[in-house]
Amino acid sequence: MSETLILYTHPMSRGRTTRWMLEETGLPYEVRILDYGSDMKSADFLAINPMGKVPALRHGEAVVTETAAICAYLAELVPERRLAPPEDSPERAAYFRWLFFMAGPFEAFLTAKESSGLADPVTAGYGTEEALLRTMEQAVQDRTHLAGDRFTAVDLLVAAYLGYYLRIGLLESRPAFVAFAQTHLSRPAAVRAMELDNALIPQHPNPNMPAPVAA
Repeated sequence: MSETLILYTHPMSRGRTTRWMLEETGLPYEVRILDYGSDMKSADFLAINPMGKVPALRHGEAVVTETAAICAYLAELVPERRLAPPEDSPERAAYFRWLFFMAGPFEAFLTAKESSGLADPVTAGYGTEEALLRTMEQAVQDRTHLAGDRFTAVDLLVAAYLGYYLRIGLLESRPAFVAFAQTHLSRPAAVRAMELDNALIPQHPNPNMPAPVAA
């Protein structure tokens, strides 16, 4: 692969998840740390991501934003690592189902709940909290992998989101959630990514968030 992978991130952002995914791929990559405020809203970065937020991934002339999309994109770059089910596999259904469930209703509900901005559960699309948690619990209960019998990008995304929302106390600490998150957050690539980002926090804090202790 000739084009350089460049991750635009902050050590206290969703970029932690994409850093973990990059470590799983084994591909070389560069990191550009952007602080909240002026860096993320600079003209140079807005030309890359007009939303003015991280993470963003640049791969040659291609740009990918949104955590789930970045994870899925990176998985396709290294088919030999099998971080996504093969194209002709029925396991692709569960893979895409849970990627979009986490990026859509799961995160939308929890971020709305955090800001006390919950909308009508029907019109918002994320349903009731009871239905959302039941669905997630049934998905991970007594399971190590969500798409087949090996680790894929969807396990990474689900574990990262569960781990984060459990840590900040926004997600009910059900045993199935804790077990799934802990299983994958102990992977060598996850630990490596966490250590890299945690080392950057003293120079790049986020005053609105507590320092993380997990990826």
